Amino acid sequence: MPPQRRRFPLAVLALLALPAGAAPPVDPEGALGRAAVAGFARAEGTHAFAFPQDHGPHEPFRQEWWYFTGHLQAPGGERFGFEVTFFRFALAPPGSTPAPVGASAWRTREIYMAHFAVTDVAGRRFEFAQKLSRAALDLAGATAPPLRVWVDDWALTAEAGEPLRWHVRARQPRYALQLDLESQGAPVLNGTGGLSVKSAQAGAASWYYSLPRLTARGTLSRDGVPLEVAGTAWFDHEWGSSALSTRQSGWDWFAFQLDDGSTFMFYALRDRDGRRDPHSAGTFVDAAGAVRPLATDEVELQPTGSWTSADGVRYPAGWQVRVPALALDLAARPVLADQELRTRPRYWEGAVQVQGTRGGAPAGGRGYVELVGYAQERCPEAGTGAHRCVAR
Repeated sequence: MPPQRRRFPLAVLALLALPAGAAPPVDPEGALGRAAVAGFARAEGTHAFAFPQDHGPHEPFRQEWWYFTGHLQAPGGERFGFEVTFFRFALAPPGSTPAPVGASAWRTREIYMAHFAVTDVAGRRFEFAQKLSRAALDLAGATAPPLRVWVDDWALTAEAGEPLRWHVRARQPRYALQLDLESQGAPVLNGTGGLSVKSAQAGAASWYYSLPRLTARGTLSRDGVPLEVAGTAWFDHEWGSSALSTRQSGWDWFAFQLDDGSTFMFYALRDRDGRRDPHSAGTFVDAAGAVRPLATDEVELQPTGSWTSADGVRYPAGWQVRVPALALDLAARPVLADQELRTRPRYWEGAVQVQGTRGGAPAGGRGYVELVGYAQERCPEAGTGAHRCVAR
């Protein structure tokens, strides 16, 4: 593994997770976890989305993430994929026991984690890095308005106006990214009015919207050499206080930007028996901006290949995606086989090329696919030594 691919030690994670008082270590996998925790708000009923306010943090909820993926090209034709993600995990609900007088300035109720990955298509390499910090002493946090989300020197900011302008920066040993982005079109509310229900379990839902097409322009430095880049990006923002039920093990998420101006998103939740959970769902947006929700029985997914990591974790690699009601038939293939982030949680997230037909006419584009839970599925038994295959 190249030295710039970093694993975050659990001992440090546990230290950062502790408020100055007594609190248990937080596990990011568990924080995405199974059941709502008392004191936190639930995603349920209706929410009157208001922008740009809803681009900011939602502190009554237990977890939240701001997610950018996209495709960039340099003037010489070199292609790159990128992912920049910020996660917020609350350790205690708002309004819980206040900090005692004289409490340490290091005390916190939240931790933040960020991931930055680059897929260098011509260079045939994939590099990622992770940062994690407590929300204290300005080390990490989220504020709005104006929007600012940061972990150390990695940051997401936004300027109000039409169109909304975003700024993203992140750095790892080999690559550094500075992007200016503009949203094309209004936010797309996924699920029912933005409520994305993940299971029949009470409160197992999140508020979830997307900006599925943004223009991007900026600088990607590779080995200290700056490259001017331009392209497109996808933004997801999601918050809630629980996610998966006890019977679910992970998900496969697909986000395609097609050349005709339409976009496709679908998440296939996986039950522990390997079947697709009926709460899987998605959204299709046509070139004119018309939004169409997709139910699980409308989307056919067929893996066409696989990739296995050096320690034996097997992921699907290549998919046939069909939506008969939209006459959509697409083949997606990774631009690189190994786009696995050996973080915690460990997952595969990578750039894909899309080719196929829509309504019988040729259709193509680019996208991103996220595969979560496969490492845990391979070695689910804690305390047996099998967890050696889950990167720590």
